[in-house]
Amino acid sequence: MDIFSMDFVYALGAIVLIDLVLAGDNALVIAMAARRLPPIDQKKAILWGTVGAILVRSAMTLAVVWLLKIPGLLLIGGALLVWISIKLLAPEDHAPGDDSSHAPSSFIGAMKTIVIADAVMGIDNVLGVAAAAKGSMPLLVIGLAISIPLVIFGATMLLKIMERFPIIITIGGGLLGWVAGEMAISDPAVVEWIHANVPQLHTWFIGPIIGTAFVLIVGKIMGNKSEHAAT
Repeated sequence: MDIFSMDFVYALGAIVLIDLVLAGDNALVIAMAARRLPPIDQKKAILWGTVGAILVRSAMTLAVVWLLKIPGLLLIGGALLVWISIKLLAPEDHAPGDDSSHAPSSFIGAMKTIVIADAVMGIDNVLGVAAAAKGSMPLLVIGLAISIPLVIFGATMLLKIMERFPIIITIGGGLLGWVAGEMAISDPAVVEWIHANVPQLHTWFIGPIIGTAFVLIVGKIMGNKSEHAAT
């Protein structure tokens, strides 16, 4: 992919927005993991947790790029992204300040929690970035470079932005639905059949549009059900 092309600019914009939307939950877990430590240990835990997170995310990114070449996995990845997107749009099951989880009180425990949390919760981020990058190594590197500081250092800022401008969450959820639709129709198991029988799924962006519409509609329905259940 040419770095001066509009495709590169579009993909980079998608990666930035995906990172922006998905970094909040990861950053919140990291903040909670270190909150019981003394200030000096908090800084060390975040520093070394960042190093571990970079290594883990690098390995995950390389693995995802390789796995996405296997027939059928793009379909699975698209379905996973749809589920992630809908979950992202659904209301939270608990208040952001809920202190029911147990934060580790030791430096080593906090650091392990940070690395593990970033690995587990970062799957959606890595998958979304890898899909948006479409195999471009420069975009993958940029996406990885953007995601780490957002997750580790941007917790408070990102959460406040999303609280003030919740439309960002909706836009991000729709964007993930778009990427999921692109993934599904680009899978090696179906791409040749689609080109031969229904090329409009690609040329008219019908696949991504269906993915976006499905995520936004189902997310809205689930949100309304949660609101009714709460009243």
